[in-house]
Amino acid sequence: MSELRWNPQLKEWVIVATHRQDRTYKPPAEYCPLCPTLPGAFPTEVPAEEYEIVVFENKFSSLSQPPPPLGIEGSALYQTASAEGICEVVLYSSDHHSSLARESEEHIRNLIEVWTDRYIELGQKPGVQYVFIFENKGDAVGVTLSHPHGQIYAFPFIPPILEKELQAALEHHTATDKCLYCDIMAEEKEDAVRIIAENGEFIAFVPFFARYPFEAHIYAKRHVTNLAELTAVEQEGLAAVLKEVLVKYDALFGFSLPYIMAIHQAPPKGDYPHYHFHIEFYPFNRTETKLKYLAGVESGAGTFITDMSPEQQAAQLRGDQHEE
Repeated sequence: MSELRWNPQLKEWVIVATHRQDRTYKPPAEYCPLCPTLPGAFPTEVPAEEYEIVVFENKFSSLSQPPPPLGIEGSALYQTASAEGICEVVLYSSDHHSSLARESEEHIRNLIEVWTDRYIELGQKPGVQYVFIFENKGDAVGVTLSHPHGQIYAFPFIPPILEKELQAALEHHTATDKCLYCDIMAEEKEDAVRIIAENGEFIAFVPFFARYPFEAHIYAKRHVTNLAELTAVEQEGLAAVLKEVLVKYDALFGFSLPYIMAIHQAPPKGDYPHYHFHIEFYPFNRTETKLKYLAGVESGAGTFITDMSPEQQAAQLRGDQHEE
């Protein structure tokens, strides 16, 4: 069963997908379903002996087209809706032990082109209101398959965090006639202390308002709203900054750092000139051995508490270990 249920107190949809309870969970490397299918070996989701980047529909998809029938009838208060949409898996590499940080800038640039293609194609499908591209990496994030991969959800609605960002950007633009994200970027550049990577096209920084430990945002310097608006040069610039940020993450504690990567861009349908394309990273390690848990205040009240200043975090990511 997969369906949408309306939360009337928060005014947002919840996806109920009971079949996902049976999805593949941390198989041994020799039985990884995301590796290439080798002669005489375990058959995988990829019927090829080698590949660079692969995209396919998630076998345990939370959303589907056509959607399954509703499992329960809703009411005026408890509304239900069909879980219509598409969930895809994006394999970064055929190497089970690789990661996005270990791939070349050229390979990451190719991945950006794949993301762009999927944003355009999925966004054109009827019923799709938002295309969310993301990566869950590492045990700390709850990943069930360790093979390097990301995911794409083509939603039948705009997810609440993105909807909130779109509204904030619109209000800021209405009040100031400026882009909220361009203003954030200008302030970060003026302060300079939280910047961790930069080139001619993109800038990465630990935001003034960071919620997660070593949270990093990557902004396009030119005002663009989505991946499809990036030029070839900007794709190269994004690949370079992405690579630099990921390498800094792995150097931070000397291991491949778990994180959530979320690509924030305008919905594929409609007009959102006030929004600004960017990528957000949410790591969970606050030290080499300690994780940041979203406990009472974060999960119950929605207010984050961080025990390191964003300035300290940026200094550590840059390698300025002795900065206060």
